[in-house]
Amino acid sequence: MENIKIGVLGVGAISGIYLQNLTRLFSGVCVEAVCDIVLEKAKKAAEEYGIPKVYGRFEEMFADTEIEIILNLTRPLEHYSTTKAALMAGKNVYTEKPLAGTYEEGVELLELSDSRGLLLGGAPDTFMGAGIQTCRKLIDDGLIGKVIGAEARMVCYGHEGWHPAPEFYYQVGGGPMMDMGPYYMTALINLIGRVTGISGMVGKGFEQRVITSEPKKGEVIPVCVPTHTAGLMKFENGAIATVLTTFDVHYDRQASLEIYGTKGSLRVPDPNCFGGSVWLLRPEDGSFKEMPLLFDYKENSRGIGVADMAKALREKSSFRADAQQTLHVLEIMTTFEKSSKEGRYIELKSPYKRHRAMENLPVSGVL
Repeated sequence: MENIKIGVLGVGAISGIYLQNLTRLFSGVCVEAVCDIVLEKAKKAAEEYGIPKVYGRFEEMFADTEIEIILNLTRPLEHYSTTKAALMAGKNVYTEKPLAGTYEEGVELLELSDSRGLLLGGAPDTFMGAGIQTCRKLIDDGLIGKVIGAEARMVCYGHEGWHPAPEFYYQVGGGPMMDMGPYYMTALINLIGRVTGISGMVGKGFEQRVITSEPKKGEVIPVCVPTHTAGLMKFENGAIATVLTTFDVHYDRQASLEIYGTKGSLRVPDPNCFGGSVWLLRPEDGSFKEMPLLFDYKENSRGIGVADMAKALREKSSFRADAQQTLHVLEIMTTFEKSSKEGRYIELKSPYKRHRAMENLPVSGVL
């Protein structure tokens, strides 16, 4: 089996787990190059993970004819422009979330990839992990009956208390919905299906935030995006979900995702993680019971979406974290703010169909 060669664009905080898994866990892929505007960071990563090529400019890496997939780990504000440049250079692209800053930009990227016969996909790939895949099987096997509702809550007080460079969380492409929303929205559509419409309201608790983490402690960040979003989602099957994402609230529990059916209820593990506890309540039990995880990839397996994309490229097949999914998630997330501004319920345009569920194979890292 010939390895698909990957070029990694951006060597920030998230890059470590990608590089670790793509060089040591998943088969069928080979990290050929890393690129970062801070060349020393790229050199250090290349040395640590045994990567043969280092670039300081993305144009140079995009011109490398051996590289087939660009893994875009730039900041959210840069996803659209760098993904577009990679597609224009003839590269398949897997990008960190979100796909772009606006739905219109996402549509442009998908149309560009289709017109050039290239694959486009992106994060999150946590829905491919043991936790959410176990939940999907329980739902698909009818253990909670017909899904009639869901509740998703991501509650915290921002990231300026721990992140070394938190400014981008409050710029275009940031905020709780665009930052953490992809995990929750991706989990919901994988468990329930396509969303047909959105009603939302957004707000901003603070016009400025003060960094309390090192090395920028004391610096003031202007808040340019909504930091509190509440809304309703209507699914194609008739189910209704309530959603809350916020960077403005002090709370002791960040993640909460529950699915409600006619025969029971399901507590989904943190969708930002691959494993976690799955809890099922059936009327005959009277209380939630922890269920065993039925699939592989319980640990942090970021990169599994890229490996699945590489398999699709090699076999000319479909892959799970594709652009029809990331675009649908992008439209969902941006429509909450649009609905709030226009004061109305908005029907969605993007199509979405769930891909096949994960399968357990004898060897971890082989898809």
